[in-house]
Amino acid sequence: MTPGVPTILRFLFSILLANGKPTAAERRGTRWRSAPLPAALLFRQAKPASGAGAAGGAAPPAEGGKASQAGQPEEPRGASASALGWAMAARRALLLRALIMGPPGSGKGTVSARIVQHFALKHLSSGDILRDNMNRKSEVGILAKSYIDQGRLIPDDIITRLMLSELKNLEQNSVLLDGFPRTVPQAEALDKVCPIDTVIDLDVPFETIQQRLTARWIHPASGRVYNLEFNPPKVPGCDDITGEPLVQRDDDKPETVMKRLKSYETETKPVLEYYRRKGVLESFSGTETNKIWPHIHRFLQTKLPDMSQKEASTNR
Repeated sequence: MTPGVPTILRFLFSILLANGKPTAAERRGTRWRSAPLPAALLFRQAKPASGAGAAGGAAPPAEGGKASQAGQPEEPRGASASALGWAMAARRALLLRALIMGPPGSGKGTVSARIVQHFALKHLSSGDILRDNMNRKSEVGILAKSYIDQGRLIPDDIITRLMLSELKNLEQNSVLLDGFPRTVPQAEALDKVCPIDTVIDLDVPFETIQQRLTARWIHPASGRVYNLEFNPPKVPGCDDITGEPLVQRDDDKPETVMKRLKSYETETKPVLEYYRRKGVLESFSGTETNKIWPHIHRFLQTKLPDMSQKEASTNR
């Protein structure tokens, strides 16, 4: 028997009660999460036809719904369809759409990994997705590579199409965007289909980043990375295992690093201002990732439960 609108609403209300009473901070910006809605509440399963219908005729339509195809769920109509639409909208409202921003060398990769570990968000990195599409030679990947090979910037519409396509597959998940949007047109296009709830901005001084990156040296043959400040080689300028000379990548040379940082500032400053005007920008300042992280963690706990703590209490 198909549950009516009151049944569905009571079920949704019970989910909210199970999450506990929200705090004032939660009421202002929290996106609660919930378990997936039971299939029984979303669709009615088609009943097998009997008699002549089973022999070869189509199954008659169930009350309030279309005739189903071979075991496929029926699409509810009328009040049930309205309740379903409301339920799905409520489900989406329980999710968090977050964006992390920060210059190269700011510790964005480390912070993103910790966010995913603690809060179970799906991490979408534009760089990773772009490389994957180019390796798979997808239509967008081939197009993007043609711009890169010419030393040109990939147009906004290509990056936007790529990222929105990935987001479409994660409509029922909380997500953490990384590297997109980078321009105001990209941010505006994203807002039309997936408004951002919170932006985490890593505000690390350029001087600190320059010291981090210019202190990095590598062993080309193995890819081993050394840092003169916290992971120096045993013999200066030489690989610990082979004794071969270390080199500094062009991207890590002081003049190149500063050029990249200035480019980032020019490109992303308007995006940060765009989200500041929307009231969703949260900046975290510091020079060490391990000291910035606790502040980010406390902030996100006002948005989502820490899944790692839940798992730890469950395993006790």
